Amino acid sequence: MNLKTFRIGGVHPEENKISAEVATQVAKLPKEAIFPLSQHIGAPAKPVVAKGDKVKVGTLLAEAGGFVSAPIYSSVSGTVTKIDTAIDGSGYRKPVIIVKVEGDEWEESIDRSDKLETLAAHPELTPEEIVNRIKKAGVTGMGGAGFPTFIKLCPPPTAKAECVIINGVECEPYITADYRLMLEHADEILVGLDLLMKAAKVTKGYIGIEDNKPKAIELFEQKTANNPNVEVVALKKKYPQGGEKQLVDAVIRRQVPAPPAIPVNVGAIVQNVGTAYAVYEAVMKNKPLFERYTTVTGKKVAKPGNFLVRMGTPMIDLINECGGMPEGDNKLLGGGPMMGKALTSVDVPICKGSNSVTILSGEDARRKEPQPCIRCAKCVSACPMGLEPYLLATASAKHLWEKVEQEDITSCIECGSCQFTCPANRPMLDNIRLGKTTVMGIIRARNTKK
Repeated sequence: MNLKTFRIGGVHPEENKISAEVATQVAKLPKEAIFPLSQHIGAPAKPVVAKGDKVKVGTLLAEAGGFVSAPIYSSVSGTVTKIDTAIDGSGYRKPVIIVKVEGDEWEESIDRSDKLETLAAHPELTPEEIVNRIKKAGVTGMGGAGFPTFIKLCPPPTAKAECVIINGVECEPYITADYRLMLEHADEILVGLDLLMKAAKVTKGYIGIEDNKPKAIELFEQKTANNPNVEVVALKKKYPQGGEKQLVDAVIRRQVPAPPAIPVNVGAIVQNVGTAYAVYEAVMKNKPLFERYTTVTGKKVAKPGNFLVRMGTPMIDLINECGGMPEGDNKLLGGGPMMGKALTSVDVPICKGSNSVTILSGEDARRKEPQPCIRCAKCVSACPMGLEPYLLATASAKHLWEKVEQEDITSCIECGSCQFTCPANRPMLDNIRLGKTTVMGIIRARNTKK
């Protein structure tokens, strides 16, 4: 098999896909669901419900707060008890809507049947109608970044889409939610790809899957064997191949320039497999985005697993379904060990971008003591964006904002390859994140004055 991969940098962390062969379970309903109003890149959603309102599964809770925004729907039925603040994945208190769960009553407009709907059976679905349904349903990128999906399907006039690439890479260690979704809902994902291709007005689709998922590659090759418009691309195992710029390079051999350039500037629209599935449900089943596939995992977790979970469910509920928190020192991550964020509370709710709850225990949970940089340049070799991480980290720590902007810090995808490969255990990603956030704020302020 001729395996493809991206050309610059990359590392090979231990996979630890310990939940890969565990079939997805439906998570239990929480007693109380917490819905943060910022579950996506862009403006927070604005509440349209008030304390005391009754809601069903699929009821609109908050409307989009701007063009780059997405509405939020209830995943449970019950009563809105308060509109308050709560700690989210960032560690800060943010606005939330809290619903006390009572029963499980769904909005009647949602099609809950298992019948597979195909694009051929729905000629009335124009590209504009598909985009509108995706926008209305609040679909965002499900791989973690949380960019509103409809915006990707409406590229700027200077760019022309030529293909849609479905990201089935899941290169982050431990996480297996996308893998299980691909094995269990391949037909729906392929209809989702058809919808995305029609919405983007392209005739070519690719599905990129790493070769540590042979069952998924074989399944999708079987199902697309008679479809000349869709190609399954087997990829070498290499992190961070799930980054959209790296995936574009691996699949169609085009490199996306530095920001503000995006994949569509070289002809590609990239969507996660979870997003493709959500698009199918939104367009064909009139089902807003209110549940997702999530992995709960860790070497010391008693029963690691994959769950179809309603958004708003506190993470502790899922951890308890897996046997509870392991004894000893633990670090709770929202996401995987490379790009996930350490959480300060087990009550953080599952959101649109929550692909994993990862529990690192013992030695894995502790950072090693940083040592002086030995100038080995391993971080430079590992960086998939061709940057100089040691320089960006040091200059950020010294608050040399002009310097890091000149050195292209906004191109950093925060993959953590530099920190992973550093023999001196330098906290490079922490400093680079600080620098990148500061510089992007400076750039926004500068553009506002123009």
